[in-house]
Amino acid sequence: MGVKVEIFSDVVCPWCYIGHVRFAKAADRFRAKGGKLDVTFRPYQLNPEATSDGEPLLDALERKFGPNVSQMTQRVTQTAAQEGIETHFHQAISANTFEAHRLIELATRQGRGHEMAERLFKAHFTDGLNVGDPDVLAKLTAEVGVQDTGEGAEAVQEQIDRARSLGITGVPLFLFEEQFTVSGAQPEETFDAVLDEVAQRTGQIPLAPAADGCDDDGYCAV
Repeated sequence: MGVKVEIFSDVVCPWCYIGHVRFAKAADRFRAKGGKLDVTFRPYQLNPEATSDGEPLLDALERKFGPNVSQMTQRVTQTAAQEGIETHFHQAISANTFEAHRLIELATRQGRGHEMAERLFKAHFTDGLNVGDPDVLAKLTAEVGVQDTGEGAEAVQEQIDRARSLGITGVPLFLFEEQFTVSGAQPEETFDAVLDEVAQRTGQIPLAPAADGCDDDGYCAV
């Protein structure tokens, strides 16, 4: 099975996209040296009240954070670019993401969870597509090669409720082996260190402990 990793995120969260890319690079290095991972994407909705019709993202951000959103998005755009991520906040659409999460759930069952999440992130931040629109979602699902059986809504709601019960109030959050957590889009080196540390602690691979590891309360130093 390998080290169990659950990634709580939302596909309209830019730091989730950045964290997704950074963790994926660390995961590749971990696998390259013999480690095994069991990665699952978990749903979280930053704005569960949003409609599927959507609205310009900058309008939604300005309403929530005030008139200085351009400075905020500029910083995110620069950070994302360093990770090879192209973002266009001026054309992005704020929309309800429940159905997008349902498709990630189905994709995960079909062995394409990473690909589905990646495509949804790109659709929102790069392509300016409405990830709450059923027609858009149908095209993206077909593009990734996922069969939409109509199932998954109950599982998504259960995981959203679970995130709330775990006290998760912000994403991305990375939960390792249901006991060690890392929050935020941390540098790749942090993910490298935590993966090594968790693998060593759980005896899944004989790696040396990381310098900045996990304490006895399940929090991994960053």
